[in-house]
Amino acid sequence: MLKKFKCRIALITLGENGMAVFERDKPMKHIPTVAQDVFDVSGAGDTVIASYTLSLAAGADPLQAAHISNCAGGIVVGKVGIAVVTPEELIDRINRERVK
Repeated sequence: MLKKFKCRIALITLGENGMAVFERDKPMKHIPTVAQDVFDVSGAGDTVIASYTLSLAAGADPLQAAHISNCAGGIVVGKVGIAVVTPEELIDRINRERVK
């Protein structure tokens, strides 16, 4: 896929199975889901790609960005309807995941 689309990085969401990060010349990295209670998946993909892109733009490496976006997506699916993630919610989730 990376060769076909001439990409350096590909992030694939896997629903309840988390996500996978593919980087050229590196092994695939699987990131397990952090969602605990899923109420509504509306907007989860949008949240993941937006937070992934923002994380990369802010200087995160692809794997760090994937972990951040995984946390953001996990927060959104725990809310009913189209929802947003606040900075405080995201920081709290990232800190809780880091402790595990």
